[in-house]
Amino acid sequence: MHVLYSFRRCPYAMRARLALRASGVAYEHREVALKAKPAEMLAVSPKATVPVLCLSTGKVLEQSLDIMLWALQQQDVQAWLPTTADAWASTHEGIALNDGEFKAHLDRYKYPQRFGLTDGLQHRAQGAQVLMRWQAHLQVNTYLSGQHWGLLDACVAPFVRQFARTDRAWFDAQPWLQLAQWLAAFENSEAFAAVMHKHPLWVSSQDSTQLA
Repeated sequence: MHVLYSFRRCPYAMRARLALRASGVAYEHREVALKAKPAEMLAVSPKATVPVLCLSTGKVLEQSLDIMLWALQQQDVQAWLPTTADAWASTHEGIALNDGEFKAHLDRYKYPQRFGLTDGLQHRAQGAQVLMRWQAHLQVNTYLSGQHWGLLDACVAPFVRQFARTDRAWFDAQPWLQLAQWLAAFENSEAFAAVMHKHPLWVSSQDSTQLA
């Protein structure tokens, strides 16, 4: 059985769970506390961040995108993967924008004190510029991936959600109607509800023996 080490609110872990669910791949979910990571997880992945997927073959996938691609390559029932070279190129470009520039602004907007900032308003404005690019795309396409939900949508949505939740009143007042509708559809989806199910913290056999 494959084993996934995860943390419910982490956007990287969230998108990995979305892809695993879409693929139908069975796995054991191990919910971890980020302040008390289990020794078993650290042994297979010293980077000490989630998600981590331990395959039944012994191979370990330590990056969310690697987990998503592996899962969808097993089975892509919902046709999330791009089917043309151009679509792949735009998907990779969009993921790079999200994981690079947008994530940097999101972190500084949400946690300014971690970066020695008085507030995160400048980074909110710069992050909003990226969101307006998504808004322009969604004005002519139903989804970021095109005419149906796909890999790019799943990669980006958890981060846009986190940005929106930092100050929801401000986010809802911005002129990005299609983006807001896209986000609301994600937040109200069956898939989102499924991957946000609350799991009890996983306790290793070693820990449970000590507790006994």
